[in-house]
Amino acid sequence: MLIKNCRLVDRPDEFFDVTVDHEVIASITIAEKPRDDAPSKQIVDAKGALLTSSLAEPHAHLDKAFLSERISNPTGDLMGAINAMESGRDQITVDDTIARAERAVRLMVSNGVTAIRTHADVTEWNSLDSIDALLEVRNRTREIVELQIVALLGWPLSGDLGQANLALGKKAIRLGADILGGCPHLDVDPVGANIALLQLASELGCGLDLHTDEHTDAHRVSLEDLAERVIAIKFAHSVTASHCVSLGMQTEDVQQRISEKVALASIGVVALPHTNLFLQGRDKSTAPPRGLTAISKLRRAGVRVAAGADNLQDPFNPLGSGDPLETAALMVLAAHQLPDDAFDAISNTAKSVIGTAESHLKIGDRADLMLTQADSLREAIANRSARSMVMYRGRLTHLTKN
Repeated sequence: MLIKNCRLVDRPDEFFDVTVDHEVIASITIAEKPRDDAPSKQIVDAKGALLTSSLAEPHAHLDKAFLSERISNPTGDLMGAINAMESGRDQITVDDTIARAERAVRLMVSNGVTAIRTHADVTEWNSLDSIDALLEVRNRTREIVELQIVALLGWPLSGDLGQANLALGKKAIRLGADILGGCPHLDVDPVGANIALLQLASELGCGLDLHTDEHTDAHRVSLEDLAERVIAIKFAHSVTASHCVSLGMQTEDVQQRISEKVALASIGVVALPHTNLFLQGRDKSTAPPRGLTAISKLRRAGVRVAAGADNLQDPFNPLGSGDPLETAALMVLAAHQLPDDAFDAISNTAKSVIGTAESHLKIGDRADLMLTQADSLREAIANRSARSMVMYRGRLTHLTKN
């Protein structure tokens, strides 16, 4: 395949031709007139569009997508959303979940996404229904996107009362889920939950992706304990901490100390501005917190900080468009990140955190690419410019004709 007449971020004033051979980038050359062998290639004329790495969604809840009209959250906070989902379970079937989740995946793909990590509720009242649904969606969409499934366990997780939830986690991983998840901050014993999740993940040989400290209480930070335990036991698999909201409420010295431990533990962090801006800080009528983690402090300590959208038009977030460029815009406006850094948080850093291949537009890199109708990354984020082409493993998954 030949992608001709595209522009690159670091050389915006020149046009380039990029060839893809099977799954990888084979060549990058200054654009030239069509050669004799051009007709033998599949050609995409970029017409000056910006060629970049494709995007990733490092934290989704596809099993809840598009439920806003059906299940409301009148209080607008985290527990209101959790309670709304629990009370509305009778309105949800496996087939319904498949339809909504597949719709969300295909929407994200059209917006440049080639990798999605989605959490799936594995709880007493939901059992393995979400896992069953998302396994089917993964099968249906495997040619267009890499879909990772996290078994999001209920609580408690420690002691005798936690055994049933842990048993469900074992079943979910053995059924085909990739990663173990949970919400230690909602557990009566967050430290015990960290211990139980690390032990179970070690036993099952899988990674962890935890909802961590999704609250604005400065007196509760389980992230530090998680990092210390990962270091102490030399945990052999990947660990991701999503949200980490209360870290943003700490003093700079505490943020620095915890960030250094997180970096030493090689824990990836996922900031989730959509839902945390919506759900958090509602109890503060004066100077409400933004509900975001200490992004800049973490990054300066060497932590990989990705950005995700979390929920898509459901009780946890009534809005969202399935477009990571919307997430990047919030990273600029609400988290004070520069546009280039915000883009990286939804592209290659996000891919690094979830453990999929990065693409830096170098020869030999996997051809997970997209064309965007913009002159720069800043303009792409500002305008949420149209993606005219998306490529996954060298295969076209989305193409619009100019």
